Order: sequence, then structure tokens, then C-alpha cells
Amino acid sequence: MYKLTFLTFLFSFITTTSNAYLGPGVGGGVIAATLGIIIAIFAAVFGLIWFPIKRLLKKRKEKKEDIQKKID
Repeated sequence: MYKLTFLTFLFSFITTTSNAYLGPGVGGGVIAATLGIIIAIFAAVFGLIWFPIKRLLKKRKEKKEDIQKKID
């Protein structure tokens, strides 16, 4: 563990400049990928929460309709 910490600390100070060009397309791609991941997480949570609630509400509605039919 000590070696890993030491090497991480050492390599963080031995940096060189990079002569690379990152155009505006890279920024757009990063934003699109980030939004895609966030939307996928929200869709998964929505699916896990909404569909069981929807099924529960449907059962309650059918139960009320059955009770109403028995009364009539």
C-alpha cells in the first residue's frame, strides 16, 4: 500500500505537456454521453418505481369495479 501511495504521489508530479488538440466535437460528445447516462439512470429508476405502482392502481380499480358490480 505504501508503494502504491508513493508511486501515485511521484507520478502526479512528473507530468509533461501534451501537444494535442481537442476540438469542440469532443466537448459535445462528452456532454451527450453524460446526459445519456443520466437519462438512462432516471429511466431505470422510473421503470422500477412506476410500473409496480401502476399495477397496484389497476388492481385497486378492478377491485372497486367488482365491488360495484356486486352491489348493483
